[in-house]
Amino acid sequence: MAVITRIIPPEEDGAAVRHILRAKLHFSSHAVSRLAHGGECIFVNGVPVHTPYVLRAGDVLAVETEDRRPPRAAAVPGNWPLPVAWEDEHLLIVNKPAGMTAHASNFLPGTPTVAGALAWTRGADFIFHPVSRLDKGTTGLMAVAKSGYVHDLLRRVLHTQAFRREYRAVCLGCPAPERGTVDAPIGRDESSAVARRVRPDGAGAVSHYEVLAKGEGVSLLALRPETGRTHQLRVHMAYLGCPLAGDWLYGTEDPGLIPRPALHSCALTLAHPVTGEQLEVSAPLPEDMQKLLRERFLPGTEAEIE
Repeated sequence: MAVITRIIPPEEDGAAVRHILRAKLHFSSHAVSRLAHGGECIFVNGVPVHTPYVLRAGDVLAVETEDRRPPRAAAVPGNWPLPVAWEDEHLLIVNKPAGMTAHASNFLPGTPTVAGALAWTRGADFIFHPVSRLDKGTTGLMAVAKSGYVHDLLRRVLHTQAFRREYRAVCLGCPAPERGTVDAPIGRDESSAVARRVRPDGAGAVSHYEVLAKGEGVSLLALRPETGRTHQLRVHMAYLGCPLAGDWLYGTEDPGLIPRPALHSCALTLAHPVTGEQLEVSAPLPEDMQKLLRERFLPGTEAEIE
């Protein structure tokens, strides 16, 4: 059971519990309402209280953050490997393999899911709160909150400097210049049910890129998105004329090169939403991208690739 605690300082003497929940612990108004009607989940000095309760200096306020209602659609458990890169009682960061979606999809029935893998290992009552999502073909780090409270805190900072995401990608050709920013809005491609494209009436999208190494017709890139549009990095690289290797949707499908878009979420840097601890979690390149680098990059670039 995850619990948030706060010792009430002198300047908060006389404040109601509901005020501290909103102003100091940053519960949303909706979450405070759920707590108010959720039974015994708020305690002061070990005694259950309601949200109007008036606090005194030195009181220990404890709030259970566990979700108290089932999800609208429970995940179907599946025995699919899903390595965990970091975890505590509030948050976990998984290292998603290729071929796995976040949720079940009508477009991809029977596909392994992160939600199902966690339901298998954590129990069918585990409520899945994905903070950062990855496409089916993208590998790497993905943050999952263990409660709606933590999910809401992280969602507020997801596309800010307080939650930084970095990717490695292999693209066809080499962008010019070799370091830059793509600021190009993204919207739906009306000719496709799933594709996106750069369009002037799209939602704002900003991606930073840097070439780390060049090989035989391909380049290794560091990518950092500022925003989180669907397929953003894939669309932006195609917009530069350098689609990701293996990207069947925005480039050329080539299973002999790599059977998926060559994109990997390699690092997450964030302030822990509850403890404030600075987390820096990394994940090495998966074997299929390592193989591509070995085959296509010239001798002497190993240090750059590392």
